[in-house]
Amino acid sequence: MGTKAKMTVKRAVSILDREKPVFLEGLSPAEVQMVVAKAGVRRYAANDVITNEASGANHLFLLLEGAGRGYALTSQGEKIGLGWFPAGSIMGWAAIVTKRPSYIVSMEAVTSSSALVWDRVTIQSFAATFPRLMENAMHIAYDYVVAYRTLHLAALCDSAPQRLAQVLSQLAKGMGHRVAAGMELHIRNEELANEAHVTIFTVSRLMREWQRQGLVRKGRGKVVVLQPDVLLRVDV
Repeated sequence: MGTKAKMTVKRAVSILDREKPVFLEGLSPAEVQMVVAKAGVRRYAANDVITNEASGANHLFLLLEGAGRGYALTSQGEKIGLGWFPAGSIMGWAAIVTKRPSYIVSMEAVTSSSALVWDRVTIQSFAATFPRLMENAMHIAYDYVVAYRTLHLAALCDSAPQRLAQVLSQLAKGMGHRVAAGMELHIRNEELANEAHVTIFTVSRLMREWQRQGLVRKGRGKVVVLQPDVLLRVDV
């Protein structure tokens, strides 16, 4: 569940200036400092749970560092991935809704991460004081709908290679770490298969082919995407 940590407002604001979170767009520097000053800070190790599906939406989280992933559990206990969240993303934004809903997905840290945390009373108070926060939350919700539409159409219309290429390219641009050769992702074949709605066998076959073509470089638990834009134009 993460551990409490100390961080100065100045340090947190410096990170936010770098990440430019959509949630805080339109607020003045003084307003950002005011909002940040009322947040707690928590640190999470890789695989630590941040929110639990169906539990009360009592806190809103803004990732400062690291990355997160959303997921849901099937009745058989299988973990189904529901999106990746880079630094600057908010998690548990249902906490800003006044009707006290529950979280609809679980969230976990993918890597060592830190987040600003507000309780629901505090973040709702800020949303009333600064209406731009609620507007930004609505933009984020709209982006989720757009992403769902894209994924749904891809599942119906695109080939397996196209779906996997899109997943790799989007993750590389959104969450990759730049290395000398390209963008590095810490992700397993099982996770890629789940995100692209293909089999692990298909992922293994395509990764071998794309590595042969010089588009990716595969390692244990990670992949370097060498040419994200070119990857989107291939099909095998």
